[in-house]
This record gives sequence, structure tokens and C-alpha cells, in this order.
Amino acid sequence: MRRALLATLITGAVVVPLSGATRPGIPAPAPAALAAPVTAATLDETYAAHRANAAEASRMAAAHGARERATADRAMADPARHFLSFDGRGAGLATEVFGDLAHADRVAVLVPGSDTSIDTYGRFRDAARALHERLTRQAPQDTGTAVVAWLGYETPATVSTTVTTPGRAEEAAPKLREFVRQLRAVTAGKGAHISLLCHSYGSVVCGRAASHLAVDDIALVGSPGTGADTAAALHTPARVWAARGSDDWVAEVPHVRLDLLGTTVGFGTDPVSPSFGARVFAAGTGGHSDYFRPGSTSLANLTRIVLGKTPEAPHG
Repeated sequence: MRRALLATLITGAVVVPLSGATRPGIPAPAPAALAAPVTAATLDETYAAHRANAAEASRMAAAHGARERATADRAMADPARHFLSFDGRGAGLATEVFGDLAHADRVAVLVPGSDTSIDTYGRFRDAARALHERLTRQAPQDTGTAVVAWLGYETPATVSTTVTTPGRAEEAAPKLREFVRQLRAVTAGKGAHISLLCHSYGSVVCGRAASHLAVDDIALVGSPGTGADTAAALHTPARVWAARGSDDWVAEVPHVRLDLLGTTVGFGTDPVSPSFGARVFAAGTGGHSDYFRPGSTSLANLTRIVLGKTPEAPHG
């Protein structure tokens, strides 16, 4: 009974209160076919191909009567947008770049949590933009920065059993590893310092992928756990950071990992606990959706991590 109760508590606590539903019935073209792996020299061509694909997805969605999706796709086709990937099918996938990736010395990759899709993409994009704007202001002279919003996996739905289990993270992990490998190729000329910033269920994805990721920092914010008992168990040479806002409900999630009828439920040790062994930094008084809010303590410290500076430690 205790195990069942814990599983119920996890299910109730990890669900993020967002609304966007997936739209698997909306037609969309297959992703743009690119002749060769993306390089710094082919970025503009890549961006143009994915914008064209988003425009076609918008037309198809409009013809289907899906006005909201058509509007979202149309926004992604704007000439000012830069996508390394775009797939308008189903819930939708997209990888958007902010800044000059080809010449960036410091690159941050954001990995989102549950219920992030093309239909709810605006909040995720706002987070990436806020981080890029702060990096641009605070980076030393002659230091190029870029932020990548990686919606490269099908995130769990807000109300589902998948949000409390590692299945989606296990599916996403090889995709994240491949993306980072490609990112290293794009930024090879600069030898960029890459920081992975993982929010909520996205930290489970990062935990699953960590042992084969060529990144310099992994920051876990609002994390329900990574599936590992300790930072050392992630088997990564990257510096592992963790933070949680004082008003984040994820603090109430039971940090356990249970095997219930052959299914793993929960994600284990709290990443901000001393026993996990991450480098804990201050996240201020924000809630679960506030880590990238402009002016927040958490955004200031994430910026410092990306720039290779020491973030503020938690008070008390």
C-alpha cells in the first residue's frame, strides 16, 4: 500500500499545469531532406529549408481547419527564425537557434519538460530568448554566444502515466546524444563550450543521455530526479549543477524509484540533496515555470554557468 501511495503522489506532483494538447490528426509534410550533415557553412541553407517546411505545414494545417496549429507553424516560418530541425507532424518537434551559432564560443542547449510541443512552444521559446538576451549583455567582449531550444523528443503529456516513468527519456536520450554530436561538428571551428540546461522532465532525459554527451556543464532545474542515485552515477566528465526555486512544487515530489508490476515509477534521489553530490546553486523564490524568467536569480546563475563563471550559492 505504501508503494502504491508513493506512486500516486508522484503521479500527482510531477504533472505540470499546462494546457496544450497534442494534435496527431493534423496533416504536415515530412521534415525537409538535407543533402549532407549540417556544418557552419550550410547553416543558412538549413534554416531556409526548415522555414519553407514550416510554411507548408501551416498551409496544410489551415486546409485541415486547424487554425491554432496553422498559426503556430506560420510563426515558425518567419524569415527571422532559425531552425536546425522542424517536424510539424503529430505534437511537433523543433530545434531553434538564437544567436550566431557558427561563431559562438559559448552555447547553451535547453531541454524542456512535459507537455512541450508546437502548440505550447511559446513558453519554451521565451525561456531561450530570455537566456540569450542576458548572455548577450553579460558575455565578455569578443565572446560569441548562442542558445539552442531543443524540442527534439516527444515530451510526456501533462496528465499521463508517462510523466512519472523513464520511457520517454530513454527514447529521447540517443536523439539528444546525436544532436550534441552534430552541434560539436557545427561549432568545431570555435571549439565551443556547451552547457546543457535541463528543466523538469528534461532533467530525466539529460540523466539518461549524460554518459555519452560531449558537454561541459549539465544544469538540472526543477528536477524530479534523474534516475541516478548520485551525480557520479551519471558517468559524465561534465560539471553537474542543480537548483530549485523555493516556491517550486517539485520539492513535494517523493524522490523515490519503485518497480511496480515491472514498470519503473519515479526518478530517485533529489538532485539538490547533499547525497546526490551536484554543485547546488541559488534559484531564488520562483516557482516551477520561473527558472528562465527575466530578472530572476535562477536566470542570472544559469547565465553565469554558461559563461564559465561561478554561480551564487543558495543562502542558508
